[in-house]
Amino acid sequence: MHPHAHYEHLARLFDYPGRDYPRWVQSTHELLCGRYVIAAAHIEALAMALPTDGGPLGQEALDEVQEIFSRSFDIQPITTLAVGYVMFGDDYKRGELLVNLQREQKKLNIDLCGELPDHLPNVLRLLARWEDRDLAEEFVVEILYPALHMMIDEFSIHRTAARNELYREHHKTLLVTSPELGTIFRESLEAIRQVLSVDYDLGAYEPAQRDNEFLRGIEREMQIEGDEGRPMTSECMQ
Repeated sequence: MHPHAHYEHLARLFDYPGRDYPRWVQSTHELLCGRYVIAAAHIEALAMALPTDGGPLGQEALDEVQEIFSRSFDIQPITTLAVGYVMFGDDYKRGELLVNLQREQKKLNIDLCGELPDHLPNVLRLLARWEDRDLAEEFVVEILYPALHMMIDEFSIHRTAARNELYREHHKTLLVTSPELGTIFRESLEAIRQVLSVDYDLGAYEPAQRDNEFLRGIEREMQIEGDEGRPMTSECMQ
């Protein structure tokens, strides 16, 4: 097995969930539990939160998990899976990152599955196959590891509360009815962060203080769409 093949496994956690998603979560836990104890604990927490006893998801459970996944990453998302957007927004630096990632992914025949090169599963599949480990480490340290911290922070209680309040003001609804279920995919992000910290010997990370650009972006978008009378879509959807 390739020494970094576990990133291929982790990438599958962020593909749109199917009926066999719990089995894949369990196999990921088994893969990690030897060397990556903390990461494995986060995957176990994800497994326990899924509405199943470990077998395939029934239709009702599948609908629920898919809705939570979409609300976490796609539709009115908690965060976006586009790590370049997380780091740079619409700055030209993201454009440069996309070009460089796509070049490396093309060399390795990585199927982007209709997503952009900085989509988290595509990035993880690149990490699994990258032969230039110096370049891989530079990308992890400078881009991926900081982006994961920012993504995970968006699932925090105070930011979730602020986001829900924003949606309540504009739409009289909350993102999800259950705060616990609504943040279950934070566990998979945490697992990746822990794996990276082991593989690349990364210590504690202190992100720079920043305004919550994600919430401010949503608020601006709501104002624009409210004025135009259009239904809301996320500016972070790719």
